[in-house]
Amino acid sequence: MKLLRLLPLLGLAVFFMNFTGNPKTKTMVYTVGDSTVKNGSGKGDGGLWGWGDYIGQFLDSSKVTVENHALGGTSSRTYQDKGLWLAVCKKLKKGDYVLIQFGHNDDGPLNDDSRARGTIKGIGDETQEIDNMLTKKHEIVHSYGWYIQKVVREAKSKGAIPIICSPIPRNDWKEGKVPRNNKSYGLWAKQIAEKENVTFIDLNDRMALKMEKLGESNVTETYFYQRDHTHTSAKGAVMSSSAIIEGLKASDNTLKKYILDNPKIVLPAKKKIFLIGDSTMANNGNNPNAVGWGVEFPKYCDTTRVEVINKARGGRSSRTYTFEGLWDQVKKQLQPGNYVLIQFGHNDPGSIDKEKFRGSLKGNGDETQMVNRADSLMETVHTFGWYMDKFISEAKEKGAIPIVLSQTPRNEWPHDKVERRNESYGGWSKVSAEKAGACFIDLNEFVAAKYETLGKEKVKEFFPKDHTHTGVDGANLNALTVAESLKKMRDCGLSDYMEIPKNDLKKESK
Repeated sequence: MKLLRLLPLLGLAVFFMNFTGNPKTKTMVYTVGDSTVKNGSGKGDGGLWGWGDYIGQFLDSSKVTVENHALGGTSSRTYQDKGLWLAVCKKLKKGDYVLIQFGHNDDGPLNDDSRARGTIKGIGDETQEIDNMLTKKHEIVHSYGWYIQKVVREAKSKGAIPIICSPIPRNDWKEGKVPRNNKSYGLWAKQIAEKENVTFIDLNDRMALKMEKLGESNVTETYFYQRDHTHTSAKGAVMSSSAIIEGLKASDNTLKKYILDNPKIVLPAKKKIFLIGDSTMANNGNNPNAVGWGVEFPKYCDTTRVEVINKARGGRSSRTYTFEGLWDQVKKQLQPGNYVLIQFGHNDPGSIDKEKFRGSLKGNGDETQMVNRADSLMETVHTFGWYMDKFISEAKEKGAIPIVLSQTPRNEWPHDKVERRNESYGGWSKVSAEKAGACFIDLNEFVAAKYETLGKEKVKEFFPKDHTHTGVDGANLNALTVAESLKKMRDCGLSDYMEIPKNDLKKESK
């Protein structure tokens, strides 16, 4: 009797298991392809993403689940030889979808000891037998079309719905136009789709049209990086995905019923880099004769992944930046994983107990001096090193990563050498950094060495106002030097985010 009473409840349970949003009942969308579909581990290594990482944001996740099974470096041939397609095929069930895109790597050698991933051009049945120099196995190599057709037919045999895409375009331009692959892999992909009566999306042409509408200068460094004409940034991957979605909408493929009307695209959160320092780093009211290097610094950063927040303030020392609450304002904004670039020293030699009240005690010690400020407030003044220690330790307490820099050199040439301050503020900055285990950039030394290579007359042009503040060109050189230093420092975590142009300021030395 108890069992009979439970039967209606069991029926309800089965109903909900089959018809509610249980993940096991969702339709699956599998993506197979190369690095333009999934780059690396799919976590944005080097700022590169594949469209398979973003296509899911355009679809109703309550009804479909996207699994990106693409692998960088594979061709239509090696994706199958490595067993990657077999692994996906085994998971397929009736009604699932398979988005297929290959071609970027199929043009390589058929046989070598490096990659051996090429396929025979076209869609024919011709073959070539090889003793694979890489795998040490005997192999029969087929055409590109043969491998694509094999994936399509095997997907169909499982009741899945294959969709073929032509390969995304490269960021190559000729007379304002992006070359198409409609006479090679794009064409062959289309021919197989027509032969097998499956949906074809001309991703190559659709994305190229989007790129041409924006123009080369707007595409490069936003949707592609200058260093890489094949792999997209996160925004480029979204562009690819949107082109696929538009292609689906224009087709009769049933996957389009899962497309969201107003998708909310979430890009990776940018890393924040805070700059704290004085006028040699700050934005000084857009004064062309006193441009801090922090103004020029973003041009050497991958600003699709990094946000530079310049909180440097002209006229401040390590002491006044603390006393005026400027550091507290920055500290309130810090989040774990943020970076703080710290540079002081130009104003710390000032008077301790009169005028601007910005001087700090020399060294890295714990000594203090009580000062009665002009406003009758008593202030405990510490050493320069003490203030630097405070910035470093409190940044770390917030989970941020401090990076200490020595101050920029002045245009002073005692004994025909640029003045260094490595025995005073530069040295004390280094001591504070080393004591706390923070990264240190000896900007004073690095820039001074560049100045000496350029010579006095050239460097004089960098200082239109005085011997301390640079104009745009000087700020640019300093910013580039900071970026170059960060690029070389693998342990500070910003190396991957620095973008050093091939034709940088080294041409100034010619």
